[in-house]
Formats: sequence, structure tokens, C-alpha cells
Amino acid sequence: MALLVRLKAVTGLRGKGDRLAKAAFRGLSFYTRVLENCEDEARFDETFRWPVASNIDGNEMLEIQVFSYSKVFTNRLIGTFRMVLQKVVEEGQLEVTDTLIDDNNSAIQTSVSIEIRYQAMDGTVGTWNDGEFLETPNSRLEGEGPLETESLLPGHRQGSAVSSGKSNPSLKPAERNFRRAGKGVFSAMKLGKIRPPKEDPHRKQDEPAILETEDLDQKAMRLGGGLDPDTISLASVTAVTTNVSNKRSKPDIKMEPSAGRPMDYQVSITVIEARQLVGLNMDPVVCVEVGEEKKYTSMKESTNCPYYNEYFVFDFHVPPDVMFDKIIKLSVIHSKNLLRSGTLVGSFKMDVGTVYMQPEHQFYHKWAILSDPEDITAGLKGYLKCDIAVVGKGDNIKTPHKANETDEDDIEGNLLLPDGVPPERQWARFYIKIYRAEGLPRMNTSLMANVKKALIGENKDLVDPYVQVLFAGQKGKTSVQKSSYEPLWNEQVIFTEMFPPLCKRLKVQIRDSDKVNDMAIGTHFIDLRKISNEGDKGFLPTFGPAWVNMYGSTRNYTLMDEHQDLNEGLGEGVSFRARLLLSLAVEILDTSNPEITSSTEVQVEQTTPVADNCTGKMEEFFLFGAFLEATMIDRKIGDKPINFEVTIGNYGNQIDGMAKPSLKKKKEGGDGEQEDSELLQHSSEDDADDDGELVFVSSTQPMKPLITDRNYFHLPYFEKKPCIYIKSWWQDQRRRLYNANIMDKIADKLEEGLNDVQEMIKTEKPHPERRLRGVLEELSSGCFRFVTLTNKDQSLSARTRLDRERLKSCMRELENMGQQAKILRSQVKKNTMRDKLKLVQNFLQKLRFLADEPQHSIPDIFIWMMSNGKRIAYARIPSKDILYSIVDEETGKDCAKVKTVFLRLPGKRGFGPAGWTVQAKMEIYLWLGLTKQRKDFLSGLPCGFEEKKASQGLGLQAFPPISLLYTKKQVFQLRAHMYQARSLFAADSSGLSDPFARVFFITQGQCTEVLNETLCPTWDQLLVFNNVELYGEAHEMRDDPPIIVIEIYDQDTVGKADFMGRTFAKPVVKMSDEDYGPPRFPPQLEYYQIYRGNSTAGDLLAAFELLQIGPAGKSDLPPIDGPTDTEQGPILPVPLGIRPVLSKYRVEILFWGLRDLKRVNLAQVDRPRVDIECAGKGVQSALIQNYKKNPNFSTLVKWFEVDLPENELLHPPLNIRVVDCRAFGRYTLVGSHAVSSLRRFIHRPPDKKSQHWNTAGEIVINMEPEVPIKKMETMVKLEANSDAVVKVDVVKEKEKKKKKKKGGGEEIEEEEPDESMLDWWSKYFASIETMKEQLRQQEAAAAEAEEKEELEIAEEIKLDDSPMKGFKGQAKTKEKVKAPKEDKKKKQQQPPEAPEKKSKQKIDELKVYNKELEMEFDSFEDWLHTFSLFRGKIGDNDDTTMEEERIVGRFKGSMCVYKVPLPDDITKEAGYDPNFGMFQGIPSNDPINVLVRVYIVRATDLHPADINGKADPYIAIKLGKTDIKDKENYISKQLNPIFGKSFDIEATFPMESMLTVAVYDWDLVGSDDLIGETKIDLENRYYSKHRATCGISQTYSTHGYNMWRDPGKPTQILAKLCREGKVDGPHYGPGGRVKVANRVFTGPREMEDENGQKKQTDEHLALAVLRQWEEIPRVGCKLVPEHVETRPLLNPDKPGIEQGRLEMWVDMFPMDMPAPGPAIDISPRKPKRYELRVIVWNTDEVILEDDDFFTGEKSSDIFVRGWLKGQQEDKQDTDVHYHSLTGEGNFNWRYVFPFDYLMAEEKIVISKKESMFSWDETEYKIPARLTLQVWDADHFSADDFLGAIELDLNRFPRGAKTAKQCSMDMVTTEGDLPLVSIFKQKRVKGWWPFVARNENDELELTGKVEAELHLLTAEEAEKSPVGLARNEPDPLEKPNRPNTSFIWFLNPLKSIRYFIWHTYRWLLLKLLLLLLVLLLVGLFFYSMPGYLVKKLLGA
Repeated sequence: MALLVRLKAVTGLRGKGDRLAKAAFRGLSFYTRVLENCEDEARFDETFRWPVASNIDGNEMLEIQVFSYSKVFTNRLIGTFRMVLQKVVEEGQLEVTDTLIDDNNSAIQTSVSIEIRYQAMDGTVGTWNDGEFLETPNSRLEGEGPLETESLLPGHRQGSAVSSGKSNPSLKPAERNFRRAGKGVFSAMKLGKIRPPKEDPHRKQDEPAILETEDLDQKAMRLGGGLDPDTISLASVTAVTTNVSNKRSKPDIKMEPSAGRPMDYQVSITVIEARQLVGLNMDPVVCVEVGEEKKYTSMKESTNCPYYNEYFVFDFHVPPDVMFDKIIKLSVIHSKNLLRSGTLVGSFKMDVGTVYMQPEHQFYHKWAILSDPEDITAGLKGYLKCDIAVVGKGDNIKTPHKANETDEDDIEGNLLLPDGVPPERQWARFYIKIYRAEGLPRMNTSLMANVKKALIGENKDLVDPYVQVLFAGQKGKTSVQKSSYEPLWNEQVIFTEMFPPLCKRLKVQIRDSDKVNDMAIGTHFIDLRKISNEGDKGFLPTFGPAWVNMYGSTRNYTLMDEHQDLNEGLGEGVSFRARLLLSLAVEILDTSNPEITSSTEVQVEQTTPVADNCTGKMEEFFLFGAFLEATMIDRKIGDKPINFEVTIGNYGNQIDGMAKPSLKKKKEGGDGEQEDSELLQHSSEDDADDDGELVFVSSTQPMKPLITDRNYFHLPYFEKKPCIYIKSWWQDQRRRLYNANIMDKIADKLEEGLNDVQEMIKTEKPHPERRLRGVLEELSSGCFRFVTLTNKDQSLSARTRLDRERLKSCMRELENMGQQAKILRSQVKKNTMRDKLKLVQNFLQKLRFLADEPQHSIPDIFIWMMSNGKRIAYARIPSKDILYSIVDEETGKDCAKVKTVFLRLPGKRGFGPAGWTVQAKMEIYLWLGLTKQRKDFLSGLPCGFEEKKASQGLGLQAFPPISLLYTKKQVFQLRAHMYQARSLFAADSSGLSDPFARVFFITQGQCTEVLNETLCPTWDQLLVFNNVELYGEAHEMRDDPPIIVIEIYDQDTVGKADFMGRTFAKPVVKMSDEDYGPPRFPPQLEYYQIYRGNSTAGDLLAAFELLQIGPAGKSDLPPIDGPTDTEQGPILPVPLGIRPVLSKYRVEILFWGLRDLKRVNLAQVDRPRVDIECAGKGVQSALIQNYKKNPNFSTLVKWFEVDLPENELLHPPLNIRVVDCRAFGRYTLVGSHAVSSLRRFIHRPPDKKSQHWNTAGEIVINMEPEVPIKKMETMVKLEANSDAVVKVDVVKEKEKKKKKKKGGGEEIEEEEPDESMLDWWSKYFASIETMKEQLRQQEAAAAEAEEKEELEIAEEIKLDDSPMKGFKGQAKTKEKVKAPKEDKKKKQQQPPEAPEKKSKQKIDELKVYNKELEMEFDSFEDWLHTFSLFRGKIGDNDDTTMEEERIVGRFKGSMCVYKVPLPDDITKEAGYDPNFGMFQGIPSNDPINVLVRVYIVRATDLHPADINGKADPYIAIKLGKTDIKDKENYISKQLNPIFGKSFDIEATFPMESMLTVAVYDWDLVGSDDLIGETKIDLENRYYSKHRATCGISQTYSTHGYNMWRDPGKPTQILAKLCREGKVDGPHYGPGGRVKVANRVFTGPREMEDENGQKKQTDEHLALAVLRQWEEIPRVGCKLVPEHVETRPLLNPDKPGIEQGRLEMWVDMFPMDMPAPGPAIDISPRKPKRYELRVIVWNTDEVILEDDDFFTGEKSSDIFVRGWLKGQQEDKQDTDVHYHSLTGEGNFNWRYVFPFDYLMAEEKIVISKKESMFSWDETEYKIPARLTLQVWDADHFSADDFLGAIELDLNRFPRGAKTAKQCSMDMVTTEGDLPLVSIFKQKRVKGWWPFVARNENDELELTGKVEAELHLLTAEEAEKSPVGLARNEPDPLEKPNRPNTSFIWFLNPLKSIRYFIWHTYRWLLLKLLLLLLVLLLVGLFFYSMPGYLVKKLLGA
């Protein structure tokens, strides 16, 4: 939306003079340029554009004022024109000519003519028509206008001349919008944006007198085309509200580079098991490789599905870039041993970055697909199940809770692949083609070269480059090109890798080949995500052919380059190194094709060169820069002359640029395309160029700096500003940068908007949601604008495939984003604000990702500060930021703007404190564009200068200046109101600082006074800078003042002050003709964030105003109050209108005690005291006389009064300092803490209105556990007026799930667990199931909600009509999400019971928290807060010192802040004790004795401590003086040990209140190592209102596994709580009712005792109330339930990285109460001894392997082998059934396998020594699986493996009744068959199939076995023993085998019968039959003649 006003002319002026007009609308005014010497008419002909955010209202006003301009005095107002915009709003377009009115509102004869257009957002008003705002035929060619006369005086115009050569003013916008592509674009938008006329009243313009081609073009464009409708954009809402900065860009505050700094990383990999490994009877080992490090698992013998469960940890200390490029490689190796390396089965690769990108930085329990890199035609080689996690410092990984993993091993559904990667990855070839490079630096010393030159006369290039490409752990190299700065390779490197690859980056490096060691010249990373798109309209990775620029260290060659890392790609390069032309393509392989080479070795081969112009046409670019200011130059370099050098690529680099590109070559390289344009331009510069003379002036003249103050110098530029300019030649790929710029600008605007919104939320300004809607509106219009802008250039030549595809995908993405933003905008409401904000932040990340252009074009610009020819400090500016375009959105954000740049030290020198310093602060103006577009290159400079040219260029207009001389200068006074800073770093050892601030503006600097010993100094000081001289036009200063730099220092008595942080500010400017009054003055105090390096270091509260000193001098400035005297001398305070309004507050402090104070300077703290200070006032606590004896304070509450600002956001922090009082009145600081926000301690008296709920009617809460038939849960809503009871059904669904889990229907119903069988562990495992279930439900609900929202958005994109639609949907979604959370609450509240299934007994549950209890209950700081005390000084490299190391103790207490006279009703309450103020009813802090009972359940994922990748953990507990080490009960070689122990400790609070539970690793020799520890503050738990002493269980029972642990019964506890909270109750009523306050609870009344007798009791009722205590008004809070908490174990040596987790809980019982019962027994379940008896009866259809020696017959000598998983060494074989010809075998053979089994975990427990050298046995837990294999026995060679089956004893398919029914489906399709568990069935008999894989890797049936499984417990087995094989007792009968003995010659008939008859019987029978028939026929013929004769003769 925008309002456009074209001011055509003002007529009827009187007299002659300079005229100026000003147009104002909605508080934003624009000025025209000054027209000089006008007589009666002033033709301004300028267009202004006001971007508007909300629709214009019909009665808003537009105001135009016309002035007579005067250089000396203020401008005289001629007249004003005001107009109501009603007509404009209705019609959209209007032309008006009207008279002006003077001050007295009377009309004068002067009239103004304007044309107004208003374009509303929805396009309702006004459509574009051609030729709008443009005079039709151009008047310029007829020689009118000011052009002719002026072009005759080229060099000598004054700065105030009319901007010449601007043709007719109406042309002004158009010529900038001329674009090479031949499409003229004219966007009205830029009139307001790039150069609102207000900025350019006097401009010295140099234009060639000759008409340039583009003017003709423009004319043609004008006649032919008009405006492009899409070029109008919606400007940001902020443009209207803030001073929009048009000539300055924002500086970047964060200084220190963090890229190359090494960090701590830990990669932890658990290899769990492998499945379906291809190969027969293998002994697999897994090799885990991360980067260069390798580790191996143990070997598992003869199995295809080994189970390892081994854990490996790799620690690294490297920069992030290096870390994320490391490859994790998992490979399975067959039969590796000491002597041979084994053969690779298959491997899997992924880079660390991919893992780190995963949610929680980990893959958990996922299956990696193994493939063989040597043979890509083969399929997959098996699966490996593993967990992989990558932890950086400070990341904490939430491990999904580990309990018995019953979830089916669904391999396909849990593959180890990031989301969106298809499970079937194909092989692909990656072709990286390396063509050529240019601009290489020299890499050898020139010593030898000079000798050679002297001898032979040849001059060699001093570099031997080759290119190395690294990808997915493989390396490829091109050939070396000897001594060449511009090497040609034309080679391609080919990688074969799975696609999509799991490696994100490809590294291309140019290296210098050297005899000693090769050095990197430059490195470039190609991010595959940026050059491909995986969507359905996506594209494969593709790149180029394009040039990439490489940056690194400076180019001068030294033997030891301290910045060599930069060339390796670590950290930000500080200099251009080279450009490389390369391209990349990917081809997916068809692996079925036989010609394909199957290896994945890297290949290098020649490739065809590319055409020269394929990367774009060579264009001449022009870079211009002006240095407006160089201040804050570090004093170390202030004594020598300084100059600045600007380079782009190697152009401009005079010291070490080396290879100068030959200009001639470049010029002609354009294939003659440029000839014509060169001719047309025939300006004389070309001749100059050819001599190579004037191509660049790239560095300023050296100049000696002057002193600003004792830290900094500045260069005396004053009115003379040096300039530089460089011509360079690059391929014209501006389009890429333009698109990136458009997206960057959208993103910048979005980021600024989001920051605004967050700031509004933070400072609680009203209606942040409106601002967010505005932001979304800008975003959507920006996105659509991008689409329209980029639509035009679909057809440019020299675009690579990536350019085309990326453009398409960016357009799709942005269009989509625009749609979504539009919809989101309609959905933003107050309550949905937060969620939507998150979504919008995702947009921002996506935009930044899209805007990063992977194919470079123009290299970045470097600005170096040189001192004595040495490079000192640099700044790097991306070329796209200063690239010029005629379309405003495409222009870089800093192009033609003044940018503040801070120079910094290169490379590693810039790390740490050195990186915090400013080497120099530059104000620099840069412009980069095509030489032919350069006529505007000075347009953005502050006006009022003359150009000074080099001597050669004097007569040439178009020649760039070498310096600018400012004739205009304004004088200002700057007032810096420095009120206060807060939360500064502690810089002294005292824990405080002595801060003062230095304020720098232009070349002046001033300091505030030093305030001693404070971190929150309130300086309240006004610093006045007089005679600040700014160069340029006055009104420009108003909108674009320079920035102020404020630095905070700590004053030291000796040495120099320490730097503590820096921030920037922009002053509010008042011109001399403006009024000092609202809304802008006096300015408001604002918070400025202070940074030190990259970390925040506090805030500054200040205001800055810049006041112009007018002709009348300082007298007309607002007065300053007189100085106030301080010890340091008089200082000026901040004036009243600016300093905040204060009112009186009282601060009450509760002093409780001090804990864990460390030594100070080796002396122990003995008599500490706490000092509280806030805003200069404070209070001291009582002195603790003997810290050792009692660390609590004797006086609990003290208070002080202080004046605080009314505005809570301005409240200063409160400081807590602890000092130790020594003899002779000395005291030393122990530590300090700053409470940065007092908000949570402000006491707000309760509203009278909200009090009525206490007395509201009774609310009934039903707690019946057994409701008939339909189980209901209750949930109470607690609005004040509600007395409804909401009921939700949650349980049935859960039951169903449980049923489903059991599988196999109801037939195998679990028998009811006997009460005596249940133990604490049953409860624990049941609870873990519940917890997992809840997590699952939450996830499902969240996913569903998300899906729903996406659907909604999609719907709306279709409909997009009613904004209401979204809201209905949204509300629904919200409810859905809420439901599961409520379920969770309910589940804690009651045992879910299933009425339908009375058979299943309910196990009581406890609550398992997968985090620390403190996190759930807000650290138990409900009334007692803990403040950590920090040691004084913060380390310099603040990254490395963790918070932990600086903590020197803790102060316990609280505070309460309130406005002083308190309302009476509080003080008049019953029992109010004035000594305790607001802290009524707190317990006494006298010492108290407590019995602490610590239960340790188990530890998970411990960090291995021994070389073998395991640990031998044991528990150590420390509380006060008690130190328990449970060393003898260590658990051997376990990383997931189950401790199951409880420890009782007696302790005295407060002396002993910090409980430390540590896990140590037991070592045979040497001291034990700490694995990790966790600390628990017991005192806070003990005193907390949440009652964390002993968890409240779900039900009350006096016996059994669920015994009530607390010495107090529920009724006693309830009574005590009611008494303490002054609550009415409890009143027990008849029928199971109890009333507390106004809540009535109902529940069961009776309970069973041990003997099963029912008794009446109120305990259940009381317990019900306790479990619902949070419902009680006023005092209610959630009480801690019976629970197990999970605490991370940390090791002080590896700060921030979790070393495992510990599950535990703590009970506390005061000793003055009755003693509690004995501790619950939680000792680990002992595994139960079982015996599995397997009888192998028969086999059938076993495949036949052997050929008979004589008969060639197939037969097999079958035997069956069996073992239980993990006990391969105890395998048992049947005897051999020789010579089975049918595959049938009879065995009647029994195996007996004894084993120990944990029922609850479904694991077999094995204890065995790992090796001969092991000290003790290791316990393994492995799944119970029986393996049966069928083999063919051979006498002389190894037996042949035929097939196998593995049965999971907990769930295996039921055997078939007969061999016929037994098929392979029983193994392959597990889901459909009924599964049985041997532990439930006890005895199973049937047929099972044997399977094996054939050559094609398919499973095939290789036989069937009839077996019987019989499971007995050890006792049963003892009672009925059996013999192995067929032995006594209970022998099996001999098998009925055909007795073919294989010595066939002893019994030939038998064998003949067997061999021949068996096989050939049908054949023999057929032969016999045939013989008989033949015999018959023969006899017939034989007897026929005789018979005939007889007949004939009638004999």
C-alpha cells in the first residue's frame, strides 16, 4: 500500500530566488531539491512515495509547504497547501491545482499543481496505466532544459549547482531503472526509497556531455512501455514510524569471529546387534570409525545375528567445521583376529554433521543398512542396530527412557537415516569437473627463481598447483600443473557413493605440490543441500560450470604462515587466494547394468574443456569507495602513518597481488560482444585504461593519526575525504547476487520485525500481535514481489542448470511462504501469538538458507589497514551487499550507503580478548556496479562536496575523484545522558568492578566518572560534546546521524583499564529550526545491549540527543541544569524530563543461611556476612559467628527503603555480596550474585475482587476408584465460578493397547500375578510402561495437531476467503493437544483400573520422572530461594570457564519488594508478626536432625572408564562428614548397572544439606576413577511446601510391596497441612466424604489388613485429598508423589557433557518424629534358574548336499546343532543320520540347556570371564533366543551348513502340526501367525522350517525339524531329571533309521535293494512290463504261422 504524490510545479511566485518544497503525510516529510534562481515558476516535477501500513482514512491530511531557500538563514515559508484525502481514497487518482495559504490562513496568488495516486493493499483503488507520471515525448533531445548550458562548463560547477545532466527531472527515476537485459523496468517505488528527493538538494554531478546509449534506450522504453505493475512493493511499517536510514547501513555489533575456534565434542555410539548378515556361519566383528579413530567390538562366533550391546565414546577437541565433516563409519568384518584383518561384509557411512542435525543430536535404536562398497551391484548385506549421539559442550541429550524393549524389531520402520531420505538408496556417481584456476598466490620463495632467472633467463610462476576433492571419507586428486599461476586441468574426479549421501559437504582444495609437504592454497566447501532439492519437483545436485572464490591467509609468502588454518577452510579468510572453475553433476547408476564397474574407488580422468563464455560474459566492473572517517584506531599502531587498501579479487592489491590479469586479454575475451558498447561510450577513459594507468587507485595516502583519548587515535580527514576506485573484469553473473539480495532484504526485514515483536513481548508493550501481523504482511508481499521480479529473467544466457533449478525452487518456496504468511496473519491472535512466532522464525531460517548463493561470481571486497606497508587489521565485505542495480530491491543493502565498519585482527590473532578490541572504526561508502551504469556512483554520499580528481582526469567528467572536499559543514552539540548500566561483568577479584563508560562520537571521546565496586553503576551523568562538526547537508543529518560507540571499562589502580563491553547507539537529532518538545524530545531512556566478543555483557540505560547549533549559537539550545558536586568534581546530572520517575519501595530480605562456601585465598571462611545493595541503598545481615558450627543467620528478616523507578522494566538489579569479616575490621569478598530482575519478588496485594472464590459454594471432587462398568476419571477446573466436575474417559483405550501388545488374542491370558510374587520392581516396570505410553500419546497428539494444522493451511490456501475458518480449526486442535496432558495428570492421580478385565490384577504405580525432581517442582524454591555466589573475576576467554568453576557458595534467602504504605488488611490479619513482615509463617532455621534414606535404583549409559569400553561401577555417597563407598559391591564390566540399594545416613541441617551421589569405576590397581556425580540440595526439599520429604503413594496399604513408607499416616499429614496453612478442615463426613476449605472430596472408606479383614478407615480419603492438594484454594500446591527421578551424572573434568544418568530417590524423616519403618527392599531381582529341554525328533525335506561316489546320487549326512544365544560355547549336536536320501532324518535326541532368566526384563543373564586375563566374571543380559541349525557332516572336509532357525523364546510362531503344513512363511511373516511364549506354555511341540540364503541373497527353505521344547524351573528339573541325548534317566528310544551300512560290498544285495530299487523302482517296473508285452508280441508272432496253417488246412 502506498500513497504517491507527484509535485509538478509551483506557479505565481514573486521575485527571484531559490525554491524548496516539503511534503508531509503521517509525520513523515520529504524535501524536494532546491531549484535555483526561479522566477515566477518552479518546476519541481518530483514524486514522493509514502509506504503505508494501514488503510488511509478519508479525513487524513496531506500537507505541502513551499519555502524560499537560504543557505545562511532559516528557510522562509511562502505558503502551505493542505488537502483532505477523501476524494483520493475513493477514486485512487487525482490531479489538483490549487492556491497556497499563508501563515494567517489567507489565500495568496501562488498556486501548486500536484497529482496524487493511492494504491490500497487489496488493489481496490486505482490500477496502473501506461505512461503514468511521465511526460510523454521526452523533451531532452530538443535541447531544452538546463543540459546545454551546463555541459559547456564541465569541471567548474559549485557544489550547489543543479544536479546536472539529470536530463529532464521527470526522467530521473527511469534512467536508474534501465536494465541490460533489455527490459526496462520503472518502479515508482524507488523514488521514495533510493533517493527521496529530500536527500539531494545540492549534488555535484559529473556526467559526460555526450548522450549515452542508455538515454536513447530510456526514451524508447518510455514511448513503448510503461510501468511494470509488479514493481510496487509494500514497504515496512517501520519506515513510517522510525527515522528510516537511507544513507547509512546498520553496523554489526558482535565482533569476535567464532568460526575457527576448537570446541569439545563427544561422539557416543552403542552397537546393539546385527541382523540378516549375508554369509554362512560367520564370526562377525563390528568396527566403529570416527574420523581417524577406530574401535572394535568383541567377536561373536558362528552367527548371522550377533548381539553386542557395546558402547564406544570418542572425544574430540576441534573446530565445529572440522567436527561435522568427520565421517562415522560402521563396518561389519567377518572372522578378524590378531593375524588377519578379516573380510568386509558391509559398511555404512554418515558424517557427524548429519547426526548433529537430528532432533536431540542423536539416532536412537536405529538400524543401519550395510552395503559393500567393493561391489555396488550386490544388494544389502545386513542391518546393524545402533545408537549414535554427538554432544557438543552444553548440549544435553535426553535419552529416551530405557526399559525392557518389547517393541517389535521393525527394521524397515526404524532405519538409521535422517527424515526424508528414502530407505532404498541407490548408488550414484558424483562427477566433479575441475577446469582451471586463476589468480593463485605464489607459494615458493623467490630465491631459487631469481637464481634461475639469472642463469637461464626464464621466469617461472612460483606455484605448482593441483586440486584435491574430499567427499564421504574418500579423496581424489587431479594432476599437478608445474609452475603456473593460471593452471588448466580439465580433469574430472569421480566418486561412487550412495544417493542421497549422508555427507553434507564436499571439500575442494587447491594445494601446492612441494617436495617437503604440500600446502593448501585455498579451500571451498560445497554444501549438497544448497545445490539440490529433495522435493517432488526437486533436482539432483548440480553445480556450475561456475567460478568459486577461495579465501585464506594473506598472499605474501612466508615459510611459516601463522594463518595456514584459514587456507584449510577454518575460520574466515582474510584475503583472496584464487578462483577455481569447476562443475559438479550426479548420475544415478542402474546397478543391474552388467557393464557397470562395481568398485567405489575414486577415479580421475580427462574431460572436455568448457567454452570461455560459459560462465557469463566478461564485463568491466567499477568499485568506488570513500573513507568518510577513521577513528578508534588502536593506540599500538597509532605512532606510524596509516593507509587503507581496498581489494576485490587481486585487483587493487599492490603489495602481493602477483599475477596481474592482462587487460588486453580480458578486453578481447568478450568474444567481441563488447565492441559496440565500447564504441558508443567513446569516452576518453578507455584510452587511459589501455596504458594500464588509471585502472585503479586502491589505497589512500598514508597519514599520521591524531590522539582521541588515551586508548584511541583517529585520522584527521575532516573536510577532505580520500576515495579509492578500482576497475575489474568479471563474468557478469549479477543475477545470482540480485536474487540473493532480494531474499536477504526480505529476511532482514523479517528479522527486524521479529526482534521488534520479541522486544514488545519482553517489555510488555501492548499489542505485539498487531506488529506480528504487520510483519507477516510485509513478508507475504515481499515474497510475491520476489516472484514477480524474478519471473522476468527466466531466459538469460550463461545460466547454469543450478541457476535455473534454484530459481524455480526459490520461486516455489517463496510463493508458498507468501501464502502461508498470509494465512498465518489471519490466525495470529493474542493467545496463539507464541506458537505462530515460532513458525515465523522457521521462515526466517529458511529464507537465510535460500538466500545463500552457492555459485560465486564477484569475489568479496577486503579493506586492509596498513601501517608501514604491513597489514594490520581487515574487514571483509561481501560483494553482493554493495552491488548496484536499477531495481531497488536487487541492490545490495550497503550499496551507496555509508557503512560503519569495525576492522579486526586476522585469523587466530582475533580470538579471545584480542577479538574484543576494535582495531579501527571506519565510516566508509562503497559502490560496485558495471562501469556503464556508474553515473550514479556518488548518489548516496552526504551532500555538499566538491570532487578532487587526479591530474590526468581533470578535464574528464566521468573520471572518478580521488578525494572529496566538503564545503558544507554543520555544527552540533551531542548530549549523552548516561543513566545506568546493569549486569556488567565482574572484572576485579572482589567480584565487583569499578566501571566507567567512554563515549565516542566522530573524533571526540569522553568518560563518565568511575563508580567504585558495583556491577550496576548508576552514573546519572550527562556528557556534553561541544562543536561536533558533521560534513554534509543539515537535513540529512536529521535522519542519518553517525553512530555513537559506548565502551565500558573497569578502572584499575595500576595498569590500564580492562575492557568490559561495547554497544552502539544512534542519537535523536534536532535541527536548529525544530522545536524541542514532544513527541521526539526530550528523548526516552532506552536499553542498549552490551556485547563483549560474541557474548552479551549487560545493558546500558541511556539516551542520546544531537542538537544543531543554529546561527544564534548555543543560546537557543534547551538549558542544562547546573552541575552537582561529587568527590571527583562537579558532574552534570541527567535532566529531569529524561531520568525516570521514582517512588518509594520497601525491600524486605529473608536471610536464611550460607552454604558450601569455598576458601578465599586459602583461608577458610569463618564469620561471613551478607550485604544487600540496590540502587545505592542496602542492608547488612547479622554476622554468622561460627560458620562451621551453624551457617544460618540469627536474625531472619530485615528491610530497607529505596527509591525505584515506577516503570518496573527500569528497576536496577539487586546485588548480594558475601564478605568474610576478619580481625581488625578487615573483610574480604567471598562471592556475589546479581538478581537481574526484581519482578518475581514484587509483592502485589491480592485484588479484593478475586477473593470471592474462597467463599464460593462447595466444589465436589469425586475420588471413587471403582465406578460401575465405565471407568471415569475426574478432572477439576478451578475457575473461580466453576463448580462443574469434568469427566474424561482415559483408561479403556490404555487397556486395549495393553491387550494388543500381548498379541495372539485372549487365549494366552497371563495368569494373575500372585500378590506375593509382586515386588517393588513390578511396580517400577509397570510405571515405566505407563511413562512410555504417555510419551507416545503426547507425541501422537502433537503429530496429529501438526497434521491438522497443515491440512488447515492447505484448505485455506484453496479457499482463502474467511479468516474465521482458521480459528475454528485452531480451537479444535488446541483441545486435542490438551487432552493427553490432562491424561497424564490423571494417571498420576489415580490407579487406572480396568473393570472389564477383573482377572488382571492392578499393580500400583509410582511416578517415574525422566528428569530431576527439581525441574518438575521449580527447584523447590517456593519460598526459599538459592542464589549462587560467583567468584570475582570472570576469565578472559569466557567460553572456557564454566559457570560451575566460578561458583564459590550459595546464599539461601528470599526477598519481597512492595510500594511503601501497605494496605492495612494485610497487617491486621490474625497472627501477623511485624518482625517477619511479608514472610509470615516460615519455620525456624535452627539446626535439625534428619534421617536421610537414599535409594539408588540403577544407572544407564555410563561413560566407559576402562580401555575395554566398559566400566566397573559402584556407588559413593557423601553428605557432610558421612562418606559411604560401596566399593566391595561393584558391578563388573557394566555400563547399565542395576544397583538396587538403599543407604541410611543421619544428618544435621543446615550443616550437612548437600548430598552428593557419585558413581566410581573400580580399578584393580591405581585409584578409582570418577565417572560422574550428581548433587542434591536436601534442605530446600525438606522445607519446601511441596513436601518432598517422602513421596505420597497412590494407595494406602499397611502390608505388601506397596507399604506406606511415611511415619505419619495420611490423616496426620493432612491435619498438619491444614493447620499450617490455616485452612478449615479436614471434616470427615458420613459416606466417604471429607471437606477441606470449600472443597469436598469423596472416596472409598475401607481397607484390607494382612489377614484380608476389611476395616473402616479415613486414610484413603485423606490420601485422596493429599493427591489433589493443588486444588485447595490459597495454600494448595502439588505434593511430591511417590517417584523415581532420573539425574544426569556430570564429571567436573568434562563440564557440560552428560556422563550417564542415575535413577534414584531420597526420603527424609525428622529425628524428633516417630522412626520410620525399615527401608523398602529394592535389591535387584535375582535371575531365576530354568532348564530348557529340547527334543529333536525328526527332520524332513533337508536339502541334499553330497553326491554319491558310485551312483552320483544326492544324499546328506544330517545332524542338528542347537544352542541358546550367548552360550555358543555350550552348543550341543545330535548324532549323524547318515545317507539320508530323502532329507528325512530321525534323531530322538535331547538337548538340555540350563540358564538364568530375568522374567521382568525378558533377558537371559550370563556370567562369564571375557578373556583369560579377566579378573572377574562379567554379567551379560541377552534376549532369550534358541538357535537350531541343520548341518551336513563330512568326514574329511568341514561340515556344510544347510539352514537354521532362531526362536525368540518369548514370542515365536507355534509349530505346525505336520511336516506338510510347515512352510517358510512361519519365519518370514511373523505378524500374522499366533506367537507363543515358552515361559507361559511350558511345553510346545511341532514342526519348524530351516532357512538359509542362496546366492541371490533370497531366503529359501532348506528343511524342516520336528522338535519339542519343554521349560522347567530349576526345582522342577531337579525333581524329574533327564539324560542328555538318549541317555538315562528318562531315555528316548532309538531312532528308526534304515540300516544301510555304508560298507556296501559286505552286503551287496541290501545296498542294491536300497540304492537301485529305491531310486529306479518305477523304471524297473516299466522295463518289466515292457518285457512282458514284448514277450507276448514275440510269442504271438512265433506261434501265428503254425496256427494259421492249421486253420487253413482245417487240421
